[in-house]
Amino acid sequence: MTFLTDSTDIARIHVSSRLSIKQRSELGQFLTPAPIARFMAGQFSNLVGHVSLLDPGAGVGSLTTAFVEQLLLNPDSIESCFITAYEVELSFLSSLNQRLTECCIALNKQGIKADYCLREKSFIETAVEVNLPLFPESTLCFTHAILNPPYKKINSQSVEKKILSSFGVETVNLYSAFVWLTMLQLAQGGEMVAITPRSFCNGMYFRPFRKALLQEMGLNKIHVFKSRSAAFADDDVLQENIIFHAVKTKLKPDFVEVTNHSGNALNEFSEARFVSQNEVVEINDSEQFIHIITNSLEDALRVQMGKLPCTLDELGLEVSTGPVVDFRLKSALRSCLDEKSVPLIYPESLIAETISFPPKNPRKAIAIEQNQATQKWLIQRGWYVLTKRFSAKEEKRRVVAAACSPMDEAFLGIENHLNYFHAKGEGMNPNLARGLAAFLNSTLFDNYFRQFSGHTQINATDLRRIKYPYKNDLISLGSQINDSISNREKLDQLVHTTLSIMSEVINAIQASKRIEEALAILKDISAPREQQNERSALCLLALANVRPETLWSQATDPRRRITEMMDWFRDYYGKQYAPNTRETVRRQTMHQFVQMGLVIENPDRPDRPINSPKWCYQLHQQALSLLQSYGSELWEEARQNYVVSVTNVLQDRERNISLIPVNLPNGQAIQLSSGGQNLLIKDILEKFCPRFTPGGIVLYVGDAGNKFIVNETHRFREIGVELNPHGKMPDLVVHYEEQGWLVLVEAVTSHGPVNLKRRNELKQLFKSSREGLVFVTAFPSRKEMTRYLAEISWETEVWVADQPDHMIHFNGERFLGPYE
Repeated sequence: MTFLTDSTDIARIHVSSRLSIKQRSELGQFLTPAPIARFMAGQFSNLVGHVSLLDPGAGVGSLTTAFVEQLLLNPDSIESCFITAYEVELSFLSSLNQRLTECCIALNKQGIKADYCLREKSFIETAVEVNLPLFPESTLCFTHAILNPPYKKINSQSVEKKILSSFGVETVNLYSAFVWLTMLQLAQGGEMVAITPRSFCNGMYFRPFRKALLQEMGLNKIHVFKSRSAAFADDDVLQENIIFHAVKTKLKPDFVEVTNHSGNALNEFSEARFVSQNEVVEINDSEQFIHIITNSLEDALRVQMGKLPCTLDELGLEVSTGPVVDFRLKSALRSCLDEKSVPLIYPESLIAETISFPPKNPRKAIAIEQNQATQKWLIQRGWYVLTKRFSAKEEKRRVVAAACSPMDEAFLGIENHLNYFHAKGEGMNPNLARGLAAFLNSTLFDNYFRQFSGHTQINATDLRRIKYPYKNDLISLGSQINDSISNREKLDQLVHTTLSIMSEVINAIQASKRIEEALAILKDISAPREQQNERSALCLLALANVRPETLWSQATDPRRRITEMMDWFRDYYGKQYAPNTRETVRRQTMHQFVQMGLVIENPDRPDRPINSPKWCYQLHQQALSLLQSYGSELWEEARQNYVVSVTNVLQDRERNISLIPVNLPNGQAIQLSSGGQNLLIKDILEKFCPRFTPGGIVLYVGDAGNKFIVNETHRFREIGVELNPHGKMPDLVVHYEEQGWLVLVEAVTSHGPVNLKRRNELKQLFKSSREGLVFVTAFPSRKEMTRYLAEISWETEVWVADQPDHMIHFNGERFLGPYE
């Protein structure tokens, strides 16, 4: 039933490609990919009777089509469905209208009375309208709402701001305004599912929105994307996103289901946890910050950080935003220091937890003139702690801090993109500054801060409300800090041993470090990118029996079944995964570990039946030796020796590997090695060729085990092609003489599709061909295809093996054929 979202996703990619970066920025709208839309639609819990759906920023209809697909899974439960969609972007309207029409046709075919209203107006500007076009049976409120609202700041002088204020809606971003207005239009018991930035969970600016949301709605589910770009990989979105499901009710649920994932497939391997409402929003928190805690170790960290004894005020400290706004004081800025100016610190001076002044190759001013006009923006000479207000994408920690020692001049300028800690407007004790900076830079603080802050901005408000260690503990920590301690592990160790709180939370911090180390190992041994994720890291740790407190030199090689491994994740790393994710562990990690020579299947009984519940895995001996050397001086040598030994093992295996029998279209029998994409190549030869190139001659077939299995060099020459021996051939080449085409097919399993770069490579490789070139990407399934939709080049074809009678055509003048 995914035909609706599949066609919508193709439309999404098409219209998105035609929008410039400037247009996207002006709209603030990032269209929802099909997997995300399906996941969101699956979060609703009450799909019965008369359904009235609101989609307030519909785009091309991705969310609405996913919602309708969800209704069609149980059509007998639905009596009617009316859809109200809002969209103002003209380039989206044609596709959106078509999608809405298709949705209603599909619903009516299943006996569900359906209709829609497309409002080509601003959702905010039409909020003043009272009479909504609903079915007579419905109330004036919506039963369901699904939304991916625009992400854009609201101008204080804009029409939107005035309208929102008239409703009592006080917020700073369009996304929170859309959610707030949607909430007002929901019926009691109505459900909302939204994907938004996580930034509303904390900070002063979103306080009114949080209070309204938590007063009117009950949060049932929150899904976290651990990567900043996971939800909108094509759009370069740096905000951390969440998906939440909420019900309009005065009775709040006792628990919130918190799920998260760190990979590409939403439904395959999500960690799930039920968290009490009091843990998500603390009862005594006047700011009503929303804490998103994904596992038991994070919860232990939250509890212990809450026991820290001191507020900033009790430490005699304050935190403020840098006073110097450079564009307002432009005439006073200087590119060098002189007797009339004082140092001006920008974020570029904060490097590796130290202040580097003047910075190398400065891009900004390094000084500001000290005069009557600028004096009030300067601070006195002394020790301060500076933090960046915005964390860059490449920075591993959210908060980046440094102790700033006194400079020669009597005053100092701090630019507005920095926060600074001070002692009531003056400098502080030097060791207090060093200790505070070390605490802010610790893994402890970073892990805690991420529980409620999911965006790139570090607000002074957030830093004020956090509890801190005793002043004497920070001074003691600072007294042990010197310029040579820039190593993160050494810094953490000092924090662990100096602050008494760390005895309670060291396991959570160590767990995070071990996962990072396991990921680094997988990267160092060139594991496929699909296996460089938390799931695979946990599998490696389980197979090596490396607990958070275990050194890599103490690794062992127990035999473990999948269920045992998942229990081990839970017991030692606090990672609770649903039982139905066992197959994902098996197919997306263990299978590849075996292929890499990292793991052995059933070392105790190699002939164990594949459906046996005792099927188990164990680290290869060479892999165990490698892991035991991690972090030591022997690591690099061990890594190189491991690569050589594994290559030999795999070559021995390949010599004994079973073969796949394949029949070419002309009846000739060949054999392909069993591995890689060869099962898909078999499907292409036996299913695609007879249907789409009947009578065609197969000129070339690549093989996962050999360079090629068919290579008709003389036939290539007959059509003018002299192959470059160094050129990267496609997986399959068919000469379709009847049409005068040379069909170039790429089989996608572990490698990518015919994207623009690959299409240009193939055009160059076959540029001398007298026959027209046709580019085809073959996938084993439509599910696999959706992972690569954004990459597929226009003017190419797509074929899916599990639906072999159909072809998907990406743009151009004709359904199938070469382009000149």
